[in-house]
Amino acid sequence: MAKKEVKTIGVLTSGGDAPGMNAAIRAVVRTAINKGLKVKGIMRGYAGLLQEEIVDMDSVSVADTINRGGTILYTARCEEFQTEEGQKMGAEICRKHGIDGVVVIGGDGSFRGAGKLSALGINTIGLPGTIDLDIACTDYTIGFDTAVNTAMEAIDKVRDTSTSHERCSIIEVMGRRAGYIALWCGIANGAEDILLPERYDGNEQYLINRIIENRKRGKKHHIIINAEGIGHSTSMARRIEAATGIETRATIIGHIQRGGTPTCKDRVYASIMGAKAAELLWEGKSNRIVAYRGGRFVDYDIQEALNMTKDISEEQFEISKLLVR
Repeated sequence: MAKKEVKTIGVLTSGGDAPGMNAAIRAVVRTAINKGLKVKGIMRGYAGLLQEEIVDMDSVSVADTINRGGTILYTARCEEFQTEEGQKMGAEICRKHGIDGVVVIGGDGSFRGAGKLSALGINTIGLPGTIDLDIACTDYTIGFDTAVNTAMEAIDKVRDTSTSHERCSIIEVMGRRAGYIALWCGIANGAEDILLPERYDGNEQYLINRIIENRKRGKKHHIIINAEGIGHSTSMARRIEAATGIETRATIIGHIQRGGTPTCKDRVYASIMGAKAAELLWEGKSNRIVAYRGGRFVDYDIQEALNMTKDISEEQFEISKLLVR
């Protein structure tokens, strides 16, 4: 079958925002224009597509954006687009506005939507944009590097005051189903314990015993990194304080991990991915996800990528246990 000629592409960001998304948008726009394509920005993800919030973009539209966190296209969740009717409406709106292909920047849910658009005749390319590093087909996701550095710096500050007051501190980082931020921060911040959704068995008594043992050994603080997927940090802190007699505080770092100036890595990798996405659409490709795997930028069929599974690195996890002793 002949490849579909693409003349106009759209770009949208969907789901949670992530630092580096603007770098990807900028690269999509400027690469596409360089290839002779027109570009339209779709505001507020799939919700904005269904509301026809579509604007023309040019090189000036993305000037001075590579250093900005968040997404200049905004983002939103959209239950309507999860329905067959919503997906058909989205494809028709693309055709109405002359959009032949769409770059979707987001996570697994966003990619499922992209796959549906592709099946309805709109060429689609996905870019992995999530701070959680939880997309199975790629070793890198846009925003993770910035988020984990933001969390690391915040934890360093909590450690200072925790030491001054000889406290135990439970610090909750983002990651509902994936503990990558918690694991990396646990290693980088020298935490005494790391609680991951993929590994934590709920044995709170083990934590209590370790805190007591470490205090006897002369440790002046005890840092526990707790992933959002486990949660309950405040109630956990109360129980640990009651059991140990050691003042225990919970700190939830929260959404500052989503914002802020992107790191160099997030700017460069997101730019390369954005450029590759625009090139794939220019070549007439569809239903692909751009990924970084084994030191190379590659692309996968969307369904193939969604069928992949990913778990915490056992090597990193075992090393983290050795280093917290």
